[in-house]
Amino acid sequence: MTIRLKIIFIVLPLLVSTLLISGIASSLSAEVGITKVAIDFLSFKANELFKYSDSQWDVLASNGLDTNQEFISVAKESTLSYARTLVKSPTELILALDSQGNLAMNTSEKPLTQEDLSDLRAHQSTKAVGWQSFKLGPEDRVAQTFFFEPFQWYLVVSEARETFFAGVQEIIYQNYIILGLSILAALVLLLWFATFLTRPVRNMVQAMNVIIRDNNLAHRVDVEYKDEIGEMAQTFNLMVSDLENATTQIKNFALQSVLAQKREQKIRNIFQMYVPAHVLDEVMGNIGAHLTEKNTELAILFSDIRGFTTLSETMAPDELVKNLNKYFSVMVDIIMNKQGVVDKFIGDAIMAFFGAPVQGANDALASVSVALDMLEALDVFNEEQKKSNKVQFQIGVGINYGLVTVGNIGSEQKKINYTVIGDMVNLASRLEGLCKQYHQKIVVSESVYQRVGHYVYCRMLDRVIAKGKTTGETIYTLKARLTETEKQAWATYHTGLTHYYKKEFSKAKSLFTQVLALLPGDFLAQEFLDRCNLYISSPPPPGWTGVEEKHDK
Repeated sequence: MTIRLKIIFIVLPLLVSTLLISGIASSLSAEVGITKVAIDFLSFKANELFKYSDSQWDVLASNGLDTNQEFISVAKESTLSYARTLVKSPTELILALDSQGNLAMNTSEKPLTQEDLSDLRAHQSTKAVGWQSFKLGPEDRVAQTFFFEPFQWYLVVSEARETFFAGVQEIIYQNYIILGLSILAALVLLLWFATFLTRPVRNMVQAMNVIIRDNNLAHRVDVEYKDEIGEMAQTFNLMVSDLENATTQIKNFALQSVLAQKREQKIRNIFQMYVPAHVLDEVMGNIGAHLTEKNTELAILFSDIRGFTTLSETMAPDELVKNLNKYFSVMVDIIMNKQGVVDKFIGDAIMAFFGAPVQGANDALASVSVALDMLEALDVFNEEQKKSNKVQFQIGVGINYGLVTVGNIGSEQKKINYTVIGDMVNLASRLEGLCKQYHQKIVVSESVYQRVGHYVYCRMLDRVIAKGKTTGETIYTLKARLTETEKQAWATYHTGLTHYYKKEFSKAKSLFTQVLALLPGDFLAQEFLDRCNLYISSPPPPGWTGVEEKHDK
């Protein structure tokens, strides 16, 4: 093999690899850039459509027309008209599916069959939102999707995949042409220079072989003469030096990337023990931004272990901590599974809230569902504790729903907490404290009852003035299931309360006595029976409303 061919086989791979790395890097950079711009464009349209739809709904709601189907239909038609103004290309398409998966809106004149929508319905059923890929009939499309609950629509702002990536494919094609021409030009020049090489070229070839064999970019070619061959050797040394620097930088970047990924995963692993995934995703998805403070309505839950101080005095500290951690692990999983945020642990108590940073369909019902699940899980927990001859826990749960301030509260320089504050939080804590006084496991406020009364069995406890409050609050307890006897007893009990608050104490007494016959030892029936006896013998003063002043203990 001639010297010229040897030079070609050594130098050409280096040139090609350099050009290839550069071409691939520029192609990927262009692809990422254009794709990001296109995605942002669809996201912008989806956001504009959401804001327009929301503004239409606000108009209906502010005028009391949000239950008028005729006006709702007009608002939907207006949304369709606005969606058509967002469509700028013949391949763009904006769709909406209703809650049954039927086509509710279509900016295209082309009719769509039920089969065309099958893949899109699958995305709707899995509640897939954000950037999505799907098939519309035989056509592949990409889209930004979101739910608009007031219309019960699943909205899709889409573009044909072929059109969406057309610019990217063109850039890649052009890069391939440039890369091919660059490689071809390099080959022609190399052949032309190799023709004039003389004996010293063999030394340079040997040096190249050493570099290739040892993969050692620190190796350099000896410059023997100050002529064209020497210049080539010097140029080769400079090229290898640049490649060495580039390789070192690439290795450093790769190392930093791996370390950054590990740090991020470590942070996620730590914070997922305290913060639900949907909160953590929002924070990690907005690096440099904060979850801003705002006033919003949400549900607040407090739970507390009964007689914990007494229990702690009978156990070794390490054993107490083990039992608490086991208990907390069970309860925290239940809270997070229902999209709740565990705000803090206050000794043996848990504070959680539902409805931030993202509001659910019925956050009060979610909190009540968590409370009921906590009681069921506690039974299983205590059964395991009993088998292991370990301490068993009994808890009380208080739930309130109302306006609070939620967000990052604290010092940015020192420490901040994503938490809630306000009078409604204090009331939730007071309700939990009333569990013991009324011998109940769950106590909820009137605002919670109004939002869950149709889903669970609720029993009114009393009208009270809680500690720190000046106005009366009607409080309730609740259960997920009742026996037939309990249903009869609860109905009789509520009839008795009606007479009680009308000051018809003799009638109320008779009904509460019936409740005790159905539920012997029922604390609430006995409590109101005792009050009836008291007021029969000593009637209440004028202006009596039945409100009792109670302080949590």
